[in-house]
Order: sequence, then structure tokens, then C-alpha cells
Amino acid sequence: MNESASTRARTALRILAGALGTLALCAAVRAQQPAVPGPAPAPPPAAPAEAATSAAAPETSGPLAPLAWLEGCWQGNVNQREFREQWLPLRGGLLIGAGQSVLHGKMQDYQYMRVEPKSDGVYFAQFSGDRRETSFRLAGTQTADKDTIFTFVNIAADAFPARLVYRRGSEGWLYETIEGTLNGGERRVIYPLRRVDCETGDFILR
Repeated sequence: MNESASTRARTALRILAGALGTLALCAAVRAQQPAVPGPAPAPPPAAPAEAATSAAAPETSGPLAPLAWLEGCWQGNVNQREFREQWLPLRGGLLIGAGQSVLHGKMQDYQYMRVEPKSDGVYFAQFSGDRRETSFRLAGTQTADKDTIFTFVNIAADAFPARLVYRRGSEGWLYETIEGTLNGGERRVIYPLRRVDCETGDFILR
């Protein structure tokens, strides 16, 4: 090997040795540095609160439990007259509902309803913005075939309607009847309603 080639070889060896030394120094520095923590793992999703589960549980005892099936929406149509009722779930020993009747797109009547227990029985009260409250007392419950009939009697004497009847039929039917004496004659009006989905209006067979 001539002197020039030998010189070039020695120069290449020095460069390689310097590069290896630099790599070793970098590795030593990294080893002495603290590790940078990565992102913390996301916490697991919280379990649903027990209180929420218990709050949604229906009330299955108490004097109003036999009427808890009223919960939801009901709709009927007779002679182009549409009538609807919507009842909140039985909560706190009280049933709350609202009703409305419409004819040819114009509201004919509305009422707010309340069913509550008192010391002497179960009472059904209803009132509109332009009327006094009318109160009925549950006089009896009976069954006919697969239907259950709840009869409420007006606590005011000689008032119409004298009786308010809620008849729970099969396949999602509800028949409401008002009856009594009006202008010297017996009157009886039946309102057939079907259980419907509150948002879509589809019939519910239960």
C-alpha cells in the first residue's frame, strides 16, 4: 500500500471511531435522562348510579297501584272529534294527567287531572282554566270478561256527570264514560281511546 492510500485508511478509521464515540455518548446521556411519561389511560366509564335505577322503578304498592296502567298516551276519534290524554307515571302516591279535545283543528276543551288517595278513599279530580274543580270518589272496581272497570261518583249532589267510569279493555283499549241526569233526562257518553306511542302516535297493544 502506498503512503497516500495508508493515509486515507487511517483518516477513515479516525472518522469511524469518532462516530462510534459520539453514538456511545448519546446513548449514555439518554440513559441518564428521566423517561417522559405517556398519556394517562382514560378512566373506565362510570357505572350508572343506583339512584337513577331506583327512581325509574314503578310503584307497585299503595292504593293507586291498580290504576298505574294509565301511564302513557291515549287517543280517540269520534265524529271528527279527536280527544287525547297523557298520564305521568305513578310517583309519590299521585297520578297526574292532562286531556284535550279538538274538533276540525280547533280546541274544544282541556282539563288537568289528578288521582290521589285520601283518608276516606281514592279521588279523581279534574279541572280546566275556566271551570271549578270537579271531584269524584272511587265507588268500586269490578271485572267483566278481561276488562277492569273503575267507577267514580261525583261528590257533588245533583251534578253532571254523576259518574265517571274508566274501563280498561284488552289490546290497548280504554273506554271512558260520563253519565248522569242532564236537563231531566239520562245521558251517557262513551269515549273510546287507544294506547299510543307518545311521539309517533302508533297504537300499542297492551
